[in-house]
Amino acid sequence: MSDPIRLSRFKRGDASRINVSFEFFPPKDEAMEKILWESIERLAPLSPNFVSVTYGAGGSTRERTHATVKRILAETPLTPAAHLTCVAATRAEIDDIVRNYHAAGVRHIVALRGDAIDGAGAAYKVHPGGYETSAELVAGIKRISSDFDVSVSAYPEKHPDSPNVDADIDMLKAKVDAGADRAITQFFFENDLYFRYLDRVRARGIDIPIVPGILPVQNFKSAKNFAERAGASVPTWLAERFHGLDDDPATRKLIAAAVAAEQVIDLVDRGVTQFHFYTMNRADLVYAICHLLGLRPAVEQAA
Repeated sequence: MSDPIRLSRFKRGDASRINVSFEFFPPKDEAMEKILWESIERLAPLSPNFVSVTYGAGGSTRERTHATVKRILAETPLTPAAHLTCVAATRAEIDDIVRNYHAAGVRHIVALRGDAIDGAGAAYKVHPGGYETSAELVAGIKRISSDFDVSVSAYPEKHPDSPNVDADIDMLKAKVDAGADRAITQFFFENDLYFRYLDRVRARGIDIPIVPGILPVQNFKSAKNFAERAGASVPTWLAERFHGLDDDPATRKLIAAAVAAEQVIDLVDRGVTQFHFYTMNRADLVYAICHLLGLRPAVEQAA
């Protein structure tokens, strides 16, 4: 656990250096929509840089993503970032989506290749007439309007489809050359993985922000399954922290908060000032972490 001396610096104004963004996924039904909007309302007062809304596997939630992004834009003061993939659409169809976003006032897109339409483990197939890579998608977005802010993905442990980390960094370089403004990493649990990756990325001349993606562990089993699909490693020490707590949700919640606190404070100690939180549409743990980082609702700061 972090000691009081390390935590105390957030009382001296260091929180003003910290920037956060939050990622949500579109709801599948009315009950999940209620949870989503409760989470958005809970986190909105922290004034994140932006909030992003994902696609499901194979672009299966495309219409719900669009609807959620437009509602955020219309009903909240937040800046929404729409995820967009190359999956199951021609270039013309994707270009129309980009133009519609621009017309609606959206200026931030998270550009991804996307998962295979047949699900995890299936070989990715380029859609006939579609964008072949995320780098091509980035270039296409920038061609439509240069005022789009484009975020892309980065993988400290490489994308599951990449043969090695070097090939993965080659793809990141191609995305940057196409106009990407920042990269958001896949989540990780060992901070050294992020810093080793950052060293390799900078050595390739890639100088855009590489924002660490943080997954607060709401449920260890779910997080472990998510990590296996994403190609992220789960360290033994993390499994041990949650061992024996399957039927003890109260203790699990406390352990989850402690684990997340240790990770983000260590990152801050090592110079990180930007964080992207994978919220899983649950606000409480993310809110607690942000509070620990010194972030406060705007009304409270003004007071």
